[in-house]
Amino acid sequence: MQPDIKELFELYYRQLCLYALHYVGTNEVAEDIVQECFVTLWQKQPDYPKAFLYTSVRNRCVDYLRHARLPMADVAAHDLENIISDDEARKRSETEARLWKAIDRLPERQRQVLLMSKRDGMRYREIAQELGISERTVEHQVSAAMKKLRG
Repeated sequence: MQPDIKELFELYYRQLCLYALHYVGTNEVAEDIVQECFVTLWQKQPDYPKAFLYTSVRNRCVDYLRHARLPMADVAAHDLENIISDDEARKRSETEARLWKAIDRLPERQRQVLLMSKRDGMRYREIAQELGISERTVEHQVSAAMKKLRG
């Protein structure tokens, strides 16, 4: 028996928001996209709701980025061409959601420094200047965060 829409929402809302956030960059837009996908799921009730949700979120994120004419540097070419299967999209998005959950659990400073370095592409020197810390501290924070994520 499949879970009902409320159970699915409770199970996947947070990780789908984190997945969408990777694409669109703002919490508000990510939450709107995920909520729209749950409404569509509720209206259509497909046979495979989990795969549907991840594929739907991915597609709406790409549509949002295209419509807003925002950079799609983090979007792989196969996502834009929609040539991966729903199952592959689900697997990738679940892995990515686990990664974002792990990033979310990092200590505040480690998370901030890691995201500035890896997501925003800032150099250690730039991060150090912006945060008022040494480059060595930035290096240590990124290294510690990566070590925790690998674990």
